[in-house]
Amino acid sequence: MKTLLVLVAVSWAVPAYCEPAASFRGDERHSGIYQGEGVPVLHGLKWKFTTNGPVVSTPAVVDDTVYVGSNDHYFYALAVATGAVRWKFKTGSRVTSSPAVADGQVYFGSYDGYLYALDARSGALRWKFQTAGEHRFAAKHLHGAAPDAEVMPDPFDFFLSSPAIIRGVVYVGSGDGYVYALDAASGELRWKFRTGNVVHASPAVANDTVYVGSWDSYFYALDARTGQERWRFKTGEDAAISNQVGIQSSAVIAEGLVFFGCRDSNLYALDAMTGERKWAFSNKGSWVISTPIVLDETLYFATSDSGLLHAANAKTGVLLYTLGFHRWPMFSSPVIAGRRLYIGTHAGTLVSIDLDKRTTAWTFRTDGAVRNGPTLTKSNGEPNYEAAFSDFFYDNLVIGVWQMMSVGAVLSSPVIASDTIVFGSADGNVYALQ
Repeated sequence: MKTLLVLVAVSWAVPAYCEPAASFRGDERHSGIYQGEGVPVLHGLKWKFTTNGPVVSTPAVVDDTVYVGSNDHYFYALAVATGAVRWKFKTGSRVTSSPAVADGQVYFGSYDGYLYALDARSGALRWKFQTAGEHRFAAKHLHGAAPDAEVMPDPFDFFLSSPAIIRGVVYVGSGDGYVYALDAASGELRWKFRTGNVVHASPAVANDTVYVGSWDSYFYALDARTGQERWRFKTGEDAAISNQVGIQSSAVIAEGLVFFGCRDSNLYALDAMTGERKWAFSNKGSWVISTPIVLDETLYFATSDSGLLHAANAKTGVLLYTLGFHRWPMFSSPVIAGRRLYIGTHAGTLVSIDLDKRTTAWTFRTDGAVRNGPTLTKSNGEPNYEAAFSDFFYDNLVIGVWQMMSVGAVLSSPVIASDTIVFGSADGNVYALQ
């Protein structure tokens, strides 16, 4: 790990809440804490909007509008009260990036290799910036699939990097391996920083520093003004089947630390100033893809195939308690309002956790879960992978992944707007609950 002295005056106080939800997890630190009580008691579905493809993108809600992308290549603006379409904008490919909204413009990325800036009211194109091209992380013999010598795109690399905006600059990663800083008004390049592989984690920004991980297994801290590297931290490697390497998780900054998950199955806590490792929590082979969240010095984070939600002391990493979800993975990132934590699962559910009672308060099932859940769920509640995966030839691996997604998996993270929760689902719907 390379460490540089960072000569900046810092204040690590975390905002009490994020309002309105202008970017992924509400703000440029990815804090994920919302004002009010959210939906402590589920009254039911407020509305749903159906797109023509899975909705992996996490919505942004600003004033009375929901902004969200879909795999159908469109980006949508919906009325938060009714779900009615205000406008839609067609890109050249899937939109799995989560939008950011600032100064009357909405920003997001598409698999067509462009970062778009649209007028937030009309959907008119303001500018678009072309990267060197999007692609997923790829490696030989990925996840143990055959043919062993074939380079394979990772079917679990679902998300594109989501932009963070601060002081008129847009920060975003790309599958071309770069982290970009763009002028928010014009799209002009300020700087770019090259990592060793795909960057699909979303940058977090605090105190003139950009924090982001790469599939090259390094986590970076960059000078927000110049793009100069301040420090980097090395995570684990996996030379055998290349599925226990790389950083998909976007970081959260709190308590003077930066927290992020890794495919090497660790949750890391680093000193945000120096990159020094303070602690790491091993998940014994299970990835941490979602972004952690911190409230009252407690860190909450979810795991993939072990399907666990952990609560740990943010300063020490000492485990406080764990809740299990029948081994259904969680790529959705949790958010908190009042004393409730909300998170989506691959089982096609959105779950509300009572943090005081340490138990599930309520569960909402998507249309996909109702329709396909019984076939793809065992009698004990665990995923029925045998029904989806015929063998581990790569083609069948991809088919199996998306068959499991057919239960309406919720990879999108929930967003809270007053007494409404909005999120997307792999069944193609955007849901609003109240």
